[in-house]
Amino acid sequence: MPLLSAFDVEPMIDGRQSPAAMKVRRGVARLLRDLGAAVVPEVTLSSGRRADLVALNGRGEIWIVEIKSSLADFRADTKWPHYRTACDRLFFASLPEVGDIFPVEVGLIMTDGYAAEIVREAPLDRLATAARRALTLRIAQTAARRLHELEDPSPRLSVPL
Repeated sequence: MPLLSAFDVEPMIDGRQSPAAMKVRRGVARLLRDLGAAVVPEVTLSSGRRADLVALNGRGEIWIVEIKSSLADFRADTKWPHYRTACDRLFFASLPEVGDIFPVEVGLIMTDGYAAEIVREAPLDRLATAARRALTLRIAQTAARRLHELEDPSPRLSVPL
């Protein structure tokens, strides 16, 4: 059963993700889950940008994982430096065939779509308390809305809060 939003579109797959990007997302989400993190894909940040994956771990750290499925995908991306101020740790995630083309100041996760491995740890740069609270709330609300839409995919008639 597909995940439907209140307006009959899939909230986590909007057609922009290539099959290769979805493969990366699956493998990385499995790794993060195995590490004890709650993982939410396609989270809209306060800047209006959407993070490919956001993970909230047991220590309260917020990680953003930017998925790159090809060299062209990486070269076309100019928004990733903005994510550094929206999380405690920033990672790129990719497939082995793409190679390690990513900046060394960012963490790196490699996956085959099933298993994944942190190849390079991301430096810790703690969010300010107010920013952490706001983003944690956004993550929780996004996850709760999606869970509710699975249970009741009918259109919402009231005005959103």
